Amino acid sequence: MHIDELLNYAEPGREIVVPSQWSQGRTCYGGVSAALLYRAMQSRLTGQRVMRSLNCNFIGPLLADQPFHIEVEALRQGKSASQMLARAIQNEQTAVLMQVCFGVSRDSKVQVKNTDRHGMTIPTKPKFIPQIPKVTPKFIRHFDLAIESGGLPFTGSSTANVDGWMRYSKPPQQFSDAHLVGLIDAWPPTVLQMLKWPAPASTMCWNVEFLHPHPAFSPTGWFAYQARTRQAADGYAHTEANIWDENNNLVAISRQAVAVFD
Repeated sequence: MHIDELLNYAEPGREIVVPSQWSQGRTCYGGVSAALLYRAMQSRLTGQRVMRSLNCNFIGPLLADQPFHIEVEALRQGKSASQMLARAIQNEQTAVLMQVCFGVSRDSKVQVKNTDRHGMTIPTKPKFIPQIPKVTPKFIRHFDLAIESGGLPFTGSSTANVDGWMRYSKPPQQFSDAHLVGLIDAWPPTVLQMLKWPAPASTMCWNVEFLHPHPAFSPTGWFAYQARTRQAADGYAHTEANIWDENNNLVAISRQAVAVFD
């Protein structure tokens, strides 16, 4: 099932089933879960408001091939901003909880241009993450991931950073912010490359800030990704990533807290 087909089901109260081809282990891929919740929220928005920040907590497994529904609550609809909450409910339990801040564009005398650049060249013959049965998550087949630096998971690397490029392997018809949410989470946790053998890992919470205005994205365009491990200890890792479009415009800043069960 293509990402566009999945997003078409994202309406509050509607039964949704994510097929196992979008799974990581027994649970749905976190990026597509968040994209579905965002799209359901978006259907309840009024006015020209864009996503400024996203905070997502993965409370329990959202099982693939099993039905769930999304509940959306408008916490506040102000003049400039809307705060909304969404839950993915499966088997009468909240599996994913997400809060999003939407805001209108306003005239402002405060203008600070981003100067961060990545220096990577758009790939022509990228080194894709290989499909290894029972190791590589099934959802990876929907993405092209091209590593520039950093190691593959479970290769005993001495570092825990990743630089690379990403895009959908089958482009969406139009690239929306929902597609961007679904794309950003595609990379494996940075610390998995430090392990020498497979071990489960799970994102506990995920925060993304979106930079506006940004130009329209090409459905076939690449996005640059640079992730750094800020700290890891006691079975938890804290990572931060910058995401640029292929014109070197910074479009998102992502932070995650990941539990590693090694």
